[in-house]
Formats: sequence, structure tokens, C-alpha cells
Amino acid sequence: MFNKVLVANRGEIAVRVIRALRELNITSVAVYSEADRNALHTELADEAICIGPAKSLDSYANPVAVLSAALVTGADAIHPGYGFLSERSDFASMCEELGIKFIGPKSWIINDMGNKQNARETMKAAGVPITPGSEGLVESLEEAKKIASEIGYPLMVKAADGGGGKGMRRVENAEMLEPMFKQAQQETQSVYGNQHLYIERIIYPAKHIEVQLLGDEHGNVVHLGERDCSLQRNNQKVIEIAPAQSLTEDVRNALCSTAVKAASAIGYTNAGTIEFLVDDQNNFYFMEMNTRLQVEHPITEMITGIDIVKEQIRIAMGQALSFKQEDVEFSGVAIECRLNAEDPKNNFRPSSGYIDRLIMPSGGMGLRIESAIYPRYTLPPFYDSMIAKIIVHRPTREKAFTLLNRALVEVVVEGLETNVELLEELAFHPDVQADRTHTKWLEEIFMPEWLDTLNEEMDEISNKEVTEEG
Repeated sequence: MFNKVLVANRGEIAVRVIRALRELNITSVAVYSEADRNALHTELADEAICIGPAKSLDSYANPVAVLSAALVTGADAIHPGYGFLSERSDFASMCEELGIKFIGPKSWIINDMGNKQNARETMKAAGVPITPGSEGLVESLEEAKKIASEIGYPLMVKAADGGGGKGMRRVENAEMLEPMFKQAQQETQSVYGNQHLYIERIIYPAKHIEVQLLGDEHGNVVHLGERDCSLQRNNQKVIEIAPAQSLTEDVRNALCSTAVKAASAIGYTNAGTIEFLVDDQNNFYFMEMNTRLQVEHPITEMITGIDIVKEQIRIAMGQALSFKQEDVEFSGVAIECRLNAEDPKNNFRPSSGYIDRLIMPSGGMGLRIESAIYPRYTLPPFYDSMIAKIIVHRPTREKAFTLLNRALVEVVVEGLETNVELLEELAFHPDVQADRTHTKWLEEIFMPEWLDTLNEEMDEISNKEVTEEG
């Protein structure tokens, strides 16, 4: 058993982990930056310690600061949440050297799967289908041109160490290759300190389907089903749904069993997710593996009844999974919306500041809110814009969307700009409800129409004001 666990994160995920620790009767330690002195996670934890200035590189993403806090407080283990240090193999290795349990996979697995090109080669060796692309790192424009002529356009130039859209450029034709390749090189150098790129053929139109995995330290690996994460903007997910309606049972079984086979082949432990692209012919291709907890893990918890965070902690304590694959049962449909402090009408400009008034939806079966904001809280401008996750679970897709629509209408956040109106429009949209979407649907189809409608409404208001003044 762990006596004390340090939570190396902030915001809603820190709150989520602290609550799980309390239910497991384990003492929790929160870390916070100077900007987060009044954050909710510092209030809920049993202990809290400041680890540095507001800038994340000097606090939450600083391995030395976090490990120092763990040593000072006598923590047995560290839960990294997601983001920050969660996929830093060097941090996991430092934990191992200091005898502090990292609640996640081994450092060498994070390293191997964190490099996207290494991950492709590893998955290919395990018999997992991968998208056509470069066999190794692409180091020159000439090499990129040769590969592009072989696999065809459109294609994607990607940073080998990338994630969240960093170091990634879409190339539609041969004329775009040189400028996009150089842009990807420059961004990769500035973000990751290298120019390690690879090239993939774009699968389009496609669904973004991911499989949730749990592996213990006794060789047992199970899947907890799949999630449809196709509704995204700039490679950032907006709405996630479980299970994926578009999959046939045969494809679902093949997808999930392939993910389990891949995780078993690399000796994966703890929680992880393998992400796939599925084309309109139901062919699926490995995209990447996330060696950590996912933001959207609650919808899997809702349809399975399995607490993934508690399972992570039990696995890290050396316990075997308490269930087998045949014990996992799936029930209903769950949907998650990411409520962000941003202004979609102004190119999604981030928002921060004092929250004058806050109303979050409540009441009703199957509704879950995960957040770290509260009334009269000042949201700092230094971190990710997500301020809440609104999660619903009902027996059918139709009923889940009905509950989601009701919940979104109730959201009130005064003092900040949020994307709640955008989420409402998406949740009410017939294409979303009927699952007629793909990974580029939001950017290519929905957003242009939505912005045109907004502009027309603004023009009508402006003309009306001019007429009234006249």
C-alpha cells in the first residue's frame, strides 16, 4: 500500500486524482505554482506545497521541483495526470532511481512509444496496421519529396516527438511540400530541440477511434472498449463519445483485440490508449499510443463502471487486475464535452480572469461534472484553457444527447469567454447526433457555416442599431 501520493498536476485532473486517493484512504499531496495558490486542488489535498513561479516550465513541468516536493513530503509515489510530466521518460526514470513509484508505465516504454516513428516501427513489428509513410526519420527535403512521390498526397509531416498538433503540417500537393516541411522543421526545433520528422499518408475521410487499455505488472492486459474522438479542431478534441457508433461488431472486436495484442507485445503496464484512424471502408491504422491517462477517460468509466484512476493506483502498488476481459461489461452511451475558457468567435482566443458568477448543470441520473473552478475564483492565464468537462451517460445515444443538450443550456460562466455556445450548436447538430462526422468535419464543414451565421446575425444587429439611431 502507498501511504502518501503526490499529484504532479493542477486543475480538474488534480482534483480527480485527489478524490480517488481519498476514497482509497491514501494521503494526497498537491503541488502548486505561485499562480495557483488559491486553486481548488490545493484546498482538497491533505497537504500542499508550492513548487515555483507561474510559468509551467518552472513549476509543474520542472522534474527537479516536483521530485524535491515528493522527497520533502515523504511521498511513496507520484501520479502525473496528463500533460506536463506525464509522458516524460526522463522524469519516470528519475522516479525509478529515487525509489518513488511513477504511476504509469516504465520509462523505457514511455520513451519508445513517445517517439512517433519508433512507435510506428514497434507497432508494425507487433502486427498492427500502420498508415503508409516513411520507414524512418526524414532528414532532408529531397528525401521528403521521394517519399511523397511514393505514398501520394495529401500527406502529413509530423514531429517524431510531437503531440497536440505541434510540429505537424498538412501537405495537399507537391507545391506545398517545401514550405510545410521547413515550417515543421522550425517548429520541431523550437519545441523539442531537434528536427526529427516523419511522413504519413493522410487517411481521409476518417474516424479517430481510440482503445482504452489497462495492464498490470503480472502480464495481464485488458481493453475497456473504444471512444470516438473525431470531433476535433487543430488536432484538439472537442467532444468524445463511447462507444463508437460507426463500428460494426466485427471491426470493434478486431480493433480492440489488436490494441490488446500490441500492448501485450511491449509489456505495457498501467493505463494507456492506442489511437487509430478508421477509413470509410472500415480499415483501421495505428496512429499513436498515449502512455498516460486520457482527458476523456470518464466516458469509458461511465459505460464500464470501472474507475480507471483507482485501477492505475492499484496497479502501481503491484496488485493484479481484479477482473478479466470477459468480466468487462458495457452499458449505454456516454458523451464528454470540453468546456474551455476561449472565444470561438475571435479565433479561439484564450480567456482568463475573475469569475463573477458560475452555474454548472446538476440533477438527473447520468450527469457528471469535472472541474476545478468555483465562484469568485480568478483563472490564471498561464495554463490550458479547459475549465470543465461535462459528461453524460444514458441507455441510448438519443437520450445521451438529450441530457447533454439540457446540461449545456444550464452552463453560466460570467467573467470569462467560453466555448459553451459552440458546444451547444455541436450537440444540437443533426450530423453530430446521427454520427455523420469525421476528423475534419468540424473545421471544414461546421465552422465555416457557423461563422457565416454569426456574421449575418452581427450584421443584422448593426443595421438595426443604425436604423434606430437614424
